[in-house]
Amino acid sequence: MQNRLALLFILTTVMIDSIGIGIIFPVMPDLMREVTGADLASASLWGGVLATSFAVMQFLCGPVVGNLSDRFGRRPVMLIALVVMAVDYLIMAVAGSVWLLLVGRIVAGAAAATYSTANAYVADISTPDQRAKNFGYIGAAFGLGFIAGPLLGGIAAEWGTRAPFWAAAAIAALNALFGLVALPESLRAEKRRAFRLARANPFGSFRAIGHLPGLKRLLTIMFLYTVAFQSYPSIWAFFGTERFGWDAWWNGISLALFGACMVVVQGFLVAPAIRIWGDRNTAAYGMSLEVVTFGFYGVVTSGFWALVFTPVASVAGIAGPALSGIMANATPDDQQGELQGVIASVSAIAMGLAPMLMTSVFWAFTHDGAAHYLPGAPFLLSGLLMVASVIVLVVPARERAAA
Repeated sequence: MQNRLALLFILTTVMIDSIGIGIIFPVMPDLMREVTGADLASASLWGGVLATSFAVMQFLCGPVVGNLSDRFGRRPVMLIALVVMAVDYLIMAVAGSVWLLLVGRIVAGAAAATYSTANAYVADISTPDQRAKNFGYIGAAFGLGFIAGPLLGGIAAEWGTRAPFWAAAAIAALNALFGLVALPESLRAEKRRAFRLARANPFGSFRAIGHLPGLKRLLTIMFLYTVAFQSYPSIWAFFGTERFGWDAWWNGISLALFGACMVVVQGFLVAPAIRIWGDRNTAAYGMSLEVVTFGFYGVVTSGFWALVFTPVASVAGIAGPALSGIMANATPDDQQGELQGVIASVSAIAMGLAPMLMTSVFWAFTHDGAAHYLPGAPFLLSGLLMVASVIVLVVPARERAAA
């Protein structure tokens, strides 16, 4: 019963956290044009710079946060991260230049621990056969937040481009207060591990985790998968504005629809898929469907059909929890925080590369004088990366089966 209540709280925390993140997406194109004075194509490049700075700090600090949570517990790490997140949204609410926005993103990236620490928390309270299913519930909670977040962002945008940031700051602060009162610690004292600086850096953590069988290959897949998937947050609002003429409201509607579909998939399809196919096949099937999805968004010209296709695109989300479950089950209990820190760093590298890569491709195919106009080009690139992910996952397994 206690574990169920703890899981419920973590899911609530992740949902509220994702509301704070999703609430700002619809206004990003307008905000970047406002502070830079540039056209949409050039403003998207600045959006990539902000996302990359966040990811670089996440890469550098992710293992530190993970190791600290293995030493001092998950609770204090999550609460501090939420407070810093609230401060970051306040900075973005008052920033009058792109440089101050950049400072805010750097600060936020250094403390971006909520999601990865929530995964470590779930690993603590779950049995091995429950982990992939519970990671799916985390994805569903994140999706619920994504339903509310973009909708609230689109509504708040009626009061200006800064209104969503004030709302996000309030949500993060209230969440921190909620956690201070209600969040129990999940990591028992006998499971804690001494903090060592040699392992509290990306390269030391990579070495420690890399010694575990199969983790290097799985982390490679995670990297490719994340680069491809980051085309959505990096480009979607710019893509919708450019390709379909959507405003902040319609960008919010499209993101909310995707979030609603992800709730259904992560909450109700992940567990049956894993039960029928197993973790590895579920990951492979999900990533294969992503190839189809990215190909579709690469060439679609109708906003109506882009929305209609959303449920199909969301089904591909079964891959993420399955991949997380494979890695968590291959890692000892006293290294779950370290694993999540390494995953956060690998994801951060991907999240640092992806925005610059995807926005550069978007600019190359949409700016005045572009040799070929194709706003969906970043999604086609993501499809190729997802093909590589499937190959890295499937080929070694088939070779072992043949042997």
